[in-house]
Amino acid sequence: MPTIAPGSKVLVTGATGFVGAWVAHNLLEKGYLVRAAVRSASKVKYLTEYFKSYGNQFETMIVGDMSKDGAFDEAVKGVNGIEHIASPVHLHADDPQELIGPAVSGTLGILNSALRNNPTLKRVVITSSGAAVLEVLPEPKVFSELNWNHQAVRLVEEQGRSAENMTKYRASKVLAETAAWDFAKTHKGEIGWDITVIIPPYVFGPVIHEVASREALNTSSAHLLDLLLTPSTSPNSMSTEALTTTGSSWIDVRDLAEAHTRALERAETGGERIIVCVEPFVWQDWIDVARSLSPPVALPPHHQLAVGVPGGGKNAVYKIRFDTSKAARILGIKYRSKEEPVRALLEDVVSKGW
Repeated sequence: MPTIAPGSKVLVTGATGFVGAWVAHNLLEKGYLVRAAVRSASKVKYLTEYFKSYGNQFETMIVGDMSKDGAFDEAVKGVNGIEHIASPVHLHADDPQELIGPAVSGTLGILNSALRNNPTLKRVVITSSGAAVLEVLPEPKVFSELNWNHQAVRLVEEQGRSAENMTKYRASKVLAETAAWDFAKTHKGEIGWDITVIIPPYVFGPVIHEVASREALNTSSAHLLDLLLTPSTSPNSMSTEALTTTGSSWIDVRDLAEAHTRALERAETGGERIIVCVEPFVWQDWIDVARSLSPPVALPPHHQLAVGVPGGGKNAVYKIRFDTSKAARILGIKYRSKEEPVRALLEDVVSKGW
């Protein structure tokens, strides 16, 4: 497949969110034209103001309910690439279909719109999640792009509303990504473009999208900030055991945005699932990093850094690891250290008055 170069126009869905805003920013910085798909007129003002320095490089288009067929029909016209980021990310759904329905229909909706309305499209990059890959197992395992989280789908089918919230979320990511690959296979003879799926785990880093308050933060940022700013004596803090034995893997949102851009540019990413992450962690690691920043971030008096169990993660046994060799081979990204997203998020606390 031909690659997409700076100067090309790229549609970004979810540009009002944590990851989508950074993907749009990265593309603009590299000289791409960006069309941001937004749900309502109320979402346009902030983005237009934030990206005003890019002038005619940036435009918005209202698509309304992204889960409805045809919602993207106009938005996909005339673009060379699509970055599909928009998907529900929260952990408080009662009915699993609150997550699964929009995730699947939103993905299929944009693909169908592209099929009907853009014969010159080159590539669609879709954001999936490590949740679509990993399974919760009794023994440690290294997961790769060959793995699928069939466990979550099965549990949701069996338990329905009673399934754990994280399980519902994981199932939605599996089913949305599966739907994309099934679409590509079904319509192989009709489309002149291909699909690339980027798979990140936890995503941390600075916030540039519109956030009215700390309570309105995206899930991953809220989780990390609550961890860092909750004293160990608080009833909301994690147990000693949880801090030193539970965690996941991570990537800085700015590196994830770079991965999305490279996925458009490099021919060899076409038709691939690509896991992008730095390394595994346990939650205590982040507390230790925050407390060792030099120089430290001058937090307001009403905030106090958590302590936890200093050094408690040094000998952690990581039950979940990801094989990132494909990303290293194809994308070649040099990842940021833990200090960078932690400092950036704490500086956001100061600058935004959270």
